[in-house]
Amino acid sequence: MRGEASRISDRASRDSMAARLKDAGERACRIGRELFDITALLDGNPAIAAALTDPSRPVDDKSAFLRTLLGDKADPLTAEILTDLVKRKWSRPKDIANAVEDFGVDALMYYADFTKSTLKVSIELAQLHSSLLNLPVVRSKLYDDLATPEARVKLLRELLANSGFDQVTMILAEHGTANLRKRRYLATIQWLIRKLSNHMGESMITVTTATPLTPEQMHKLVALYTAKLQRPIHINSVVDPAVLGGMRTQVGDEVTDNTVVNQLRHLEGHIKATA
Repeated sequence: MRGEASRISDRASRDSMAARLKDAGERACRIGRELFDITALLDGNPAIAAALTDPSRPVDDKSAFLRTLLGDKADPLTAEILTDLVKRKWSRPKDIANAVEDFGVDALMYYADFTKSTLKVSIELAQLHSSLLNLPVVRSKLYDDLATPEARVKLLRELLANSGFDQVTMILAEHGTANLRKRRYLATIQWLIRKLSNHMGESMITVTTATPLTPEQMHKLVALYTAKLQRPIHINSVVDPAVLGGMRTQVGDEVTDNTVVNQLRHLEGHIKATA
């Protein structure tokens, strides 16, 4: 959990750079990749993160150190974003890596906007999430910290070889396994889906069913929750055969579970309580 200073710095920096990233067009893809590389560098080298966030160190000194790290190969906007971040206050050194990752996701979302593929990326990430629910062995290998990042990425590419997924979907999916950041892989994908939903100005409703929703069911759910919440919504359809039947919906922290497996749990609990 980030401290107050880090939350303020992260939000202020991203707000100040949003228009620049939005206007980056095709360059935004490269910028996103570079920011993910920097995230991995900071995660793997706590001393560097500490040097870039040290409040006792002059800003000019930190900026000079940053320029040395980047060299002359990074996109100028990547350098500008990172320079803005090192000028701000951070609760903990590791929080700057979180902010860099946030910027990387932002850059790729803006690139998806540029290529008109934002909704496609969101749907594909939801499809990946659903697929992995039924592949527990593969899922565990994608966040196996004993395997190398290269091995995990290779496994993911083999899994998605014939998926036809968008370039942005692949970059985000690969980032989630290349740099684990102490997260389970499905949690990272779910986080990315939420960010895309927020980016599109929609509220995300996660609906879990044993079989895929039909177009008619999707339409009814969209109409129902749009009227209920009075704002655009995006259905994140999760297919999990383990629920057996029925439907579980999650809106923010509110969960309504009408699945068969949940009803069976309640029945089992009732029988034990009355036995």
